[in-house]
Formats: sequence, C-alpha cells, structure tokens
Amino acid sequence: MNQAKGRKSIFITGASSGMGRATALKFASEGWFIGAFDIAQAGLDSLKDELGAENGFFMTLDVTNVEQFAEAMSAFGEATGGRLDLMFSNAGISAAAGMFDEVSWEEIMKVVNVNFFGVMIGIRAAIPLLRTTPGSLCLTNASSSAIWGTAGIGAYSATKHAVRGLTEALSIELKRYGVRAADLLPGLIDTPILPESLRAIAPTEGRWRLVPTTEIADTVWDAYHQDVLHWYVPKELREFHRQVVDNPEAVREERFELAQQMAAMAEQKS
Repeated sequence: MNQAKGRKSIFITGASSGMGRATALKFASEGWFIGAFDIAQAGLDSLKDELGAENGFFMTLDVTNVEQFAEAMSAFGEATGGRLDLMFSNAGISAAAGMFDEVSWEEIMKVVNVNFFGVMIGIRAAIPLLRTTPGSLCLTNASSSAIWGTAGIGAYSATKHAVRGLTEALSIELKRYGVRAADLLPGLIDTPILPESLRAIAPTEGRWRLVPTTEIADTVWDAYHQDVLHWYVPKELREFHRQVVDNPEAVREERFELAQQMAAMAEQKS
C-alpha cells in the first residue's frame, strides 16, 4: 500500500535531531510525507512516535555506504509511488577542533566521508526519483564555513566548500531533467554539535547570532517554493559573502583575531 498517495514527499538525511528533525516536523505539519533517515535509531524512533508512523518512512542509514543508500532510496520510492519532491542532504558531522596538521588523518577522513562523499552518494541515489517528479529540488546543507575557510576546523570547512561547489554545478546539470538544486549556508545554529567556544562568544543579534533550528526548517520550506540558489541563514550572511569576495585580506585578519580569541578561551578552560 502506498503510504504517501497524493502527498508531496521529502527525503531527509540526519533527520533524528537538530536541523533535520526540525525540518521533518515543519514539513509534516504542512501535510508532506517524511522520509527520515539517520544513523541514530533512538532518535528515529522518537521522531516516528511524534509524527505518527503513517506520516513517514523511518530507516537507519549510514550515508557513506553506497549499497545501503541505494536500498534506502528504493524503499522510500516504493512508499511514495516513485515520488521525491525534495531531497535534503543534511547529514553531517563536526570535526574535532584543532589545527589541520595536528588533527589525526583518521578524523579528517571521517569528516570528508560523511560531509562530502555522503552527500554525493545520496544525490546520485536520489536523481532517478527527482527527475521523474515535476518541480523537484535537490537541497544540500553547506555552512557559513563554505563562504570562508574556518580556522581550527579546516577539513570540515573544506567539505562544505566542496558541497557548495557541487551544488552550483548541479544547478546547471540537473536543469536537463527539470530538477532544481540549491544549498543552505547556515551560520551559528543552536544545536548540540555547536562548539561551546563559539556558543560562548555568539552575539544576541546580527549575522553571527545563534539561530534556532526552526529557522532552518522555515528556510528549507522557502527554498522549495522559490528558485534561489544560495540560502543564507540568517540573511545577513549574504553581506559577509560580499565582504569575502571584495576584501578577503580584511576578512582573513578578522578571522585571525577571532581564532586567537577562541584559543585564549580554550586555554582558560584547560
């Protein structure tokens, strides 16, 4: 039996918590059928209880596993009758803070595998359903770290730049199927993975303020309904991007001062 008959559908990776969970709740409230995928079974179970089993498809998924992703997409397609209106590649992990040359290679590759390879694997798995669904959108979750490389989490920042670049390429390539592509460029989002060093210095207003996950969910909703490539959260980050392009040297010095401030805070705590 097709659980999602007559309903639009969204496939969300990293759906059990944070931005993914907030997005699932938002779209479910709008009547969409939710494909919730995550490596954390307990989070999926609680989301299923909250949404109701009839309103979604819930499955554990390691986004770095090609075969597992293909199976998850196939099962989701069966549940939706082959429909996929919005692919939200949201799953990601934060890197252990540290200078690039001091972080272990294993840690670097873990970040690259989840944050970039996992996105590519998911998009390739989603394209067959996206191209047969009119008006569909392939949406990736990048980061403000995709605007300017962030010292102290260099590998993480590099993966987010890669995601942004991939999305820009796909926004052209997928046009041949009538599929749109866009990305999110969130700043400091109020989730458990936000480093305490950043949380401690976050202002209460402006482009580096803490943003609730509900604002991300609302932006995903807007992204589906508008044809915009880059979505800055908060919107003031667009000005930061312009600053990066116009005067990167000044941004470099500003970021250096911030890095020193965070390092000093870390020393005080140790």
